[in-house]
Amino acid sequence: MSNNELRQLQKRVNDVNLELLKLINERGKLIQDIEQAKGSQGIHHNDPARVRKMLDTIHEHNHGPFEKSTIEHIFKEIFKAGLELNKNDHRKALLVSRKCKAENTIINIRGKQIGDNKQHFIFGPCAVESYEQVAAVASAMKEKGLKLLRGGAYKPRTSPYDFQGLGIEGLKILKRIADEYDMAVISEIVNAADLNMAVNYIDVIQIGSRNMQNFELLKAAGGIHKPILLKRGLAATIEEFINAAEYIMSQGNDQIILCERGIRTYETATRNTLDISAVPLLKQETHLPVFVDVTHSTGRKDLLLPAAKAAMAIGADGVMAEVHPDPAVALSDSAQQMDLKQFDHFFNELVNSNFVRI
Repeated sequence: MSNNELRQLQKRVNDVNLELLKLINERGKLIQDIEQAKGSQGIHHNDPARVRKMLDTIHEHNHGPFEKSTIEHIFKEIFKAGLELNKNDHRKALLVSRKCKAENTIINIRGKQIGDNKQHFIFGPCAVESYEQVAAVASAMKEKGLKLLRGGAYKPRTSPYDFQGLGIEGLKILKRIADEYDMAVISEIVNAADLNMAVNYIDVIQIGSRNMQNFELLKAAGGIHKPILLKRGLAATIEEFINAAEYIMSQGNDQIILCERGIRTYETATRNTLDISAVPLLKQETHLPVFVDVTHSTGRKDLLLPAAKAAMAIGADGVMAEVHPDPAVALSDSAQQMDLKQFDHFFNELVNSNFVRI
């Protein structure tokens, strides 16, 4: 074979590559049209029998040189690419995405504009134990000009024998504190049936990590007119976290704060592993405010301040941490809650750092 003949064959390969590219893109557009037509007819599933029929037809017309297994692998990848194409199109249309809304969502919580390019703080005890306990923390916060107070009235716990919270009595205590100290109060609700009751007592509904994929609770939260603080699940991916927020927004409630609280890994030096990269990722992918819970992510009081500085430096809209007037007697998470003196040092160090915008 001459050099000229070799070059002609190579040119023909290049031409075939372009023909294949054109046909693959043409097929992709047809798949998009098919999926759109199926969606308008309420069809939201793929037909495995049709896939098998297409493969059988391809095999009937395959005369080599490729083996049957090779051809099947190639076309399965083409089929898979078509499905991914539609998946990507759906992702682009997410209501929580920057592609859907370019500007930041601003959430007004008793005069605090969350998502306004300033940084905010949520403090309070792990669990509401008494009026006096929460009032002591609220008083310390008020002296610092802070207005966002957290406290668990319902406590989902690993052991059924651990303190589960005061329930509605805890919500009533939070409501009293909110009125007396001019605070906005945040508490977790674990049962969709309690949401309509809870909105009468608290300013922000928290959906905790264990309930991030409680889809009925997410949908119910989307139907109320209260801000939602949604925590990332124990081992949730960023995509799963974003889609959990989409469940809420798809029901009409766009007042959502995302909260990175650490994920479970093989590391045992901290309670969880703080995924600090989640902050810029979530800020790029969504238009929602992003907080970091430094208490649950580290589980160590000696790491709260550096973790909070890291969160602020990387662009978080705020930090959440737990404070208790006497952690030694706390009914839950006693080892990781700051006392009032530690809280004073933590806050002063944080606001005097170069990372905070307030």
